[in-house]
Amino acid sequence: MRSEGETMHVLVVDDEPSIRRLIEKELGGPRRRITAVGSAKEAQQIFSQETFDLVLLDMRLPDGNGLELLAQFQDLAPEVQVIILTGYGEVENAVQAMKLGAYDYIGKPYALERLDMVMEKAFQRTCLQRENRMLRHARSAQVTPNLVGHSSLLENIRFLIRKVAPAQVPVLITGESGTGKNVVARQIHELSDRRDQPLITKNCGTFQKDLLRSELFGYRKGAFTGANESYEGLLSIAHRGTMFLDEIGELSLEVQSALLRVLENKTFRRLGEKEEKRLDVRFICATNRNLQAEVEAGRFSEAMYHRLNVFNISMPPLRNRKDDIPALIEHFLGRLRPGERMARITDRALQCLMAYDWPGNIRELQNVLERGLILAEDDLITTRSLPQELTGQAVVETTVDRPFLPLKAVERQHILAVLQYVDGSRTRAAEILGIGRKTLYRKLQQLSLP
Repeated sequence: MRSEGETMHVLVVDDEPSIRRLIEKELGGPRRRITAVGSAKEAQQIFSQETFDLVLLDMRLPDGNGLELLAQFQDLAPEVQVIILTGYGEVENAVQAMKLGAYDYIGKPYALERLDMVMEKAFQRTCLQRENRMLRHARSAQVTPNLVGHSSLLENIRFLIRKVAPAQVPVLITGESGTGKNVVARQIHELSDRRDQPLITKNCGTFQKDLLRSELFGYRKGAFTGANESYEGLLSIAHRGTMFLDEIGELSLEVQSALLRVLENKTFRRLGEKEEKRLDVRFICATNRNLQAEVEAGRFSEAMYHRLNVFNISMPPLRNRKDDIPALIEHFLGRLRPGERMARITDRALQCLMAYDWPGNIRELQNVLERGLILAEDDLITTRSLPQELTGQAVVETTVDRPFLPLKAVERQHILAVLQYVDGSRTRAAEILGIGRKTLYRKLQQLSLP
């Protein structure tokens, strides 16, 4: 939540001077510091120099594409929320941007009241994510992320995690963006013998080429101009722990070669040093690319691929595990507004969420639910609270759309909650539910539960 006196720093990227002046005049103030630029080049330069909480991004710029700029912002500062500013006829691109992680979109001409409200909500999310990151670093040895759901595909992922966690081999996690690859990496670390040591995470897409070697390997004081102090580097910090390299497919061949030597020799050398140091690090890598195809195209080292692909975990897309959607909805509704009364969702809205294919996977589901919470009335998410691409033009909310789940869905959620509470023990679950084990097994079968 936004604290008293906290200033929101907003970057406005729009090529129309009148729009920039309007936003600066009407939405700026003592608690909102607005920086406005008119081109992608200016936006890239200032975003790399200053820290922002929120970005208002026009889709059409004279020297760049809004979707490409969105990806760069997410790589540099994943916690910063981006609101898309879109004109008539550009809604399709705006929807695509939301699937890629944008917070929301506002159509031109702007309704300033709505833009003001969405900015406040987006800023709250930025603050919440930063607080969560700080909490994770402070309690990294105690916090274990969860894979939410009980589908057979997810149970197989849990089985693979339990088996590979005690081993020391590299793990390659593949799958579409937003499927939870980072959660799997954290669970492998937390279940390994290295759980009391650091888990160092780095998104390879955010590496600056000129600074890559120094950031990874570190350097000694005086190694180059500007090296006024020694820096350990990420590999040194990860010693005896785990190094998680997200989006490994983004690395250049030169960097892949350097990392391959580390993987094979278990040694590295800081810039400015002659002696190599021994390194005890367990590597976990993730990518949304098809690395085998990248190898064939000459963009990824074949030796590096085989060295990383010792143990592969392929994350299924959400469209292939829709049985987990009700559990994910309950999880996000409880997490997005901690300490407040949990919102409800109508059965028709739930049906819309179950029918959608979720190209943006779990991340898109979270974005849709957070948007739904903004538009909810009396803590009730209806089809009116959902984006049109989920509901379709023919869906109209009526009094038939009750704020209740079907009895079968309630029974399913209750049984899942009890099973989770007893760590999967069917005997204890049956005792708590007040039914026999045979009855429980029959219900598990009827409800398609594992």
